[in-house]
Amino acid sequence: MPRINLLPWRAEKLREQQVAFGIAAAVVVGVGALIVFIAMQLADGMIEHQRARNNYLQAEIRILDNRIAEIRDLEQRKAALLARMNVIERLQASRPEIVHLFDELVTTIPDGVHLTAIEQRTNALEIKGIAQSSARVSAYMRAIEGSPYLRIGRLDVIQARDRAQEFTLRAQQISPTATTEGGGQ
Repeated sequence: MPRINLLPWRAEKLREQQVAFGIAAAVVVGVGALIVFIAMQLADGMIEHQRARNNYLQAEIRILDNRIAEIRDLEQRKAALLARMNVIERLQASRPEIVHLFDELVTTIPDGVHLTAIEQRTNALEIKGIAQSSARVSAYMRAIEGSPYLRIGRLDVIQARDRAQEFTLRAQQISPTATTEGGGQ
């Protein structure tokens, strides 16, 4: 039987397959390395982009923090100005009150009563005077109670001296506009 030797052909085919496999493996490794390199470049680019965004956001946050500080400062100034305006408005509103107070002090004094001293602390009044009798002091207290600008507090002292009665009254100065506004609420 004739012998056919197929070994060299198989060996050569095996060698060709090994070379093709080596080339394919080299191509796959090259493509893999290229993919890894591209992925790293993309990741680095994304990281740099995110850093740039973070830096931009931090700069904007600093700007907004400065604006917030300015707004707070403006709000404090506004509150101070509003407080000043309120004080000025209260002073303007209470301007005629002293005139009314003196007018009421004069119109409420009955005959036989003389005032010797008036002391005012905020809205509290201390009225000292001399009356011909205790009845005149009572009449004076009723007149004060009927006044829209005064409210009687209490009678502190009443002493008899040389046919006269020395007295000390405590009263409150009130504003008719404040009582009507407060009562209406």
